[in-house]
Amino acid sequence: MATTHQPLSFVEKAGYSCGDAAANLVFMSMILFQLNFYTDVFGLSANTAAAILLWPKLWDAFFDPIMGVLADRTNTRWGKFRPWVLWTSVPWAIVMVLAYTAPDPSWGWSTGMVIAYAGITNTLLMTLYSMNNMPYSAMSGVMTADLNERTKLNSYRFVSVNAAQFIVGGFTLPLVAKFAQGHDRAHGWQMTMTIWAVACLVLFLVTFFTTRERVKPLVETHTSPKQDFADLLKNGPWITLVLYTLFQFGMLALRGGAHYNYYHHYADKAAMFDFVAALGLTTPDAAATGSLADTLGYIVHGTRDNIAGSNAADVFNSIINMAGFATTIVVIMASMGLSARYGRRAIGIASFGLSTLTACALYFLPPDAVWLMLALHVLGAIVYAPSVAVMWSMYADAADYSEWQTGRRFTGMVFATIGFSLKVGLALGGAGLLWILAGFFGYDTQLPSAPNAVDGYRIASSFVVGGLFAACTLCLLVNKLDKQTTLRMSDELAQRRSKASAGSPNDSGSAHAVPATA
Repeated sequence: MATTHQPLSFVEKAGYSCGDAAANLVFMSMILFQLNFYTDVFGLSANTAAAILLWPKLWDAFFDPIMGVLADRTNTRWGKFRPWVLWTSVPWAIVMVLAYTAPDPSWGWSTGMVIAYAGITNTLLMTLYSMNNMPYSAMSGVMTADLNERTKLNSYRFVSVNAAQFIVGGFTLPLVAKFAQGHDRAHGWQMTMTIWAVACLVLFLVTFFTTRERVKPLVETHTSPKQDFADLLKNGPWITLVLYTLFQFGMLALRGGAHYNYYHHYADKAAMFDFVAALGLTTPDAAATGSLADTLGYIVHGTRDNIAGSNAADVFNSIINMAGFATTIVVIMASMGLSARYGRRAIGIASFGLSTLTACALYFLPPDAVWLMLALHVLGAIVYAPSVAVMWSMYADAADYSEWQTGRRFTGMVFATIGFSLKVGLALGGAGLLWILAGFFGYDTQLPSAPNAVDGYRIASSFVVGGLFAACTLCLLVNKLDKQTTLRMSDELAQRRSKASAGSPNDSGSAHAVPATA
């Protein structure tokens, strides 16, 4: 069908990207703040809070394949995947507010009731996340069959993702503090997350009303989920991408915690103070300056001689993160044409190979080389960013590969199993950092600046992260979906769909008796 290869409009690509911007208002809030929300606002112990974070995520990982089966078997006038974005939008917004509403002490709830409330609302939120984001991700594989358009679509998507992450990281805590004035932190969190929830609802509706599903399978799915999974196990590219995703998101979770400790316990505080002073973000006065930067917490009060308890590390770390997000956005936009020229697999191999080197280089920086830390972080963002959009496009290629080989398309199952790998990677990455620090460096949470712990932060931030990047590179090296194969696959599938739409005998599925071999 010719329409499956038509260029997507700017409105449709931008509208599609809004869905993942909404998802990241939740996702990044979980990554950055949820643990402290449960300990500081709910008043839960660290172990209890960790369990509430862990088990819903594991449940979510196992629910993703179930959601993939449901999505693949959904048939509406809006398509298979797009309606789920609409159906989950209102429940998502409601549960998001409930999950960040702390029970008031006046309610007289016992500790057990508070724990149950936190666990139930977080589990509901993670379930709705799967019900929305798994079909949303699969939509990129059915909005267009054009390989380059898919890459452009995912480039728009991840520009929006980084913009949402920038907003969550930069504005959540200031808004919490603002709404807490005259109330308490619990009220601040509830009001702030209400704003994010309303934004999610609006963004999901924009995605639903601006997008269309165009790619239809030649044969509708009438097989069992067991058969779908059995066919997936014959899909070599899918297997390598599942492993890649496990390593990739394990790396992201591990790197987040490792870098926080690297900048707070290894980097020299005096050097960081000089860094922020050079940017005009310090004042010797203890009183508030009334500036916007001070309102947002970006002013370091005091002098170089009394910085032990200052927020110099927080400000420096925040600037590092913002520089990385901004660089990633710019590079994603600038690198949209690279995959058309070199192929997605080649871009991924080059990106992760270079990221391995930049990650390992962090170990060799002295603690006072803060400008080099910034430069290395920006360089790392430059070499990593081109992979962001192309890798998500490769997931759609894996769905194409199944259709090419078997004559049946189960996009939802492909993306659901990728989602399972993603969430298991996130769970193992965070836990893995603690296992490494405790098992090899004698890490004691009461002594975070102990020399042995600092050694652990340095090695985890550099060589362990680099090793995971190298594992991602290896997965792509054995993946056979290079540029030539994906182009051949796309052309042959387009010919099959054209014949099917013309009412040829291929509609019966007989054309699929001889699968492609590659």
